Amino acid sequence: MNTKTFPHGIHPPEYKEETAEKKLQHLSPPDKVFIPLSQHFGRPADPLVKKGDPVDLGQKIGKAPALFSAAVHSSVSGKVLKVGSTHHPSGKPLLAITIKNDGEDRLSSEVKEVEDPFSLSPDRIRERVKEAGIVGLGGAAFPTAVKLAPPKDKPIDTILINGCECEPVLTSDYRMMMEYSDDILQGAELIRKATGAEKIIVGIEDNKKKALSLFQEKTKGHPSTSVALLKTKYPQGAEKNLIYALLRREVPRGGLPFDVGVVVQNVGTTKVVYDGVKHGVPLYQRSLTVAGSGIGDPQNLMVRLGTPFQKVIDFCGGLKEDGPIVVMGGPMMGISQWTLDVPVIKGTSGILAWKLDSPPEETACIRCGRCISHCPMRLAPTQIKKYVEFEHLSEAEEWGVLDCVECGCCQYICPSKIPLVHWMRLGKAKVSNLKRKKKSE
Repeated sequence: MNTKTFPHGIHPPEYKEETAEKKLQHLSPPDKVFIPLSQHFGRPADPLVKKGDPVDLGQKIGKAPALFSAAVHSSVSGKVLKVGSTHHPSGKPLLAITIKNDGEDRLSSEVKEVEDPFSLSPDRIRERVKEAGIVGLGGAAFPTAVKLAPPKDKPIDTILINGCECEPVLTSDYRMMMEYSDDILQGAELIRKATGAEKIIVGIEDNKKKALSLFQEKTKGHPSTSVALLKTKYPQGAEKNLIYALLRREVPRGGLPFDVGVVVQNVGTTKVVYDGVKHGVPLYQRSLTVAGSGIGDPQNLMVRLGTPFQKVIDFCGGLKEDGPIVVMGGPMMGISQWTLDVPVIKGTSGILAWKLDSPPEETACIRCGRCISHCPMRLAPTQIKKYVEFEHLSEAEEWGVLDCVECGCCQYICPSKIPLVHWMRLGKAKVSNLKRKKKSE
């Protein structure tokens, strides 16, 4: 079976062996959960409850106020203690709902199962996905109902199910594939029906041979679904890279997968689509990997949203050493944390910890071109960095700063240790702010 891939990228050490064969464990919910109203791309949800209100497991406690937003739900049953500012993994305090867990896990009457989800119309499938508050679990947290509603002038022919999990260390998606393959495939079929696509391709990297064999066996006799083997490379799982690797279609600058007839969904997202459409269960828990040299007993867990990082880490043997860096997500694109009081959110694919060495000293660019030859978006990071540094923002935009996916390949490969991701993020923020300002004038 030939492996497929995309141009450029890097091959960092995988470090997956420590947790790859550890099955998902369900972590019991904490005494209190802290559920942010902003866990997704777009506007924060509007609170539907107030201090003192009783809530049930799976009850909607925040409604989506706009197209690009997502509902949030209670991950326990109990009583609302507070609706106010709380620590957030993004690094700044944001509005959240604090709930005292009564330990009963009393299921909300809003959670209603349908006997045959495949009998539902595409509109009804999308409606149930939206009501379940489902967003992309691969990291971007884009509202899934929006992905399932392509513009009428952009027909979808292919659904790509992303089983790459290309970030080092993380293995919870692999465990989802091994333990919930039937749910993932049924979720993929619901996505296909919602979008009107003709076929489904499940993409799996060649470091996950057991998952590949399992899905090949499960898809026998399903003419609309196939499994493709991908080369293990970072960032293989980025949407545009995956589309090019599997279909040789190139998403245009500033465009979306819609523009080339494709919808991409992560395997974890696909599983919760099935849960939401079939069982009416909203997104109130997610799988994640807890690992790294600083973790006492690395594990793959299923964790209720709103659970503090401290409880998750304590369950995994605590921190082994003083002063480790703790990161939410993978080591390449994750966000470092300043406190363990932050809650698990919809975008928490991992909690990693390791001892941080002294940061390397930055030196002058030697114009080696490695950042260009490894950038999966085919950008010139050091040139864009100069434009951003000296406020030449129109040139930075022209050279593609907004196309950067912040994967970190350029910074990883840079011999001068230039913090290129910092400059790209800063440039994207400045260019976007300037565009908004011009639009409002």
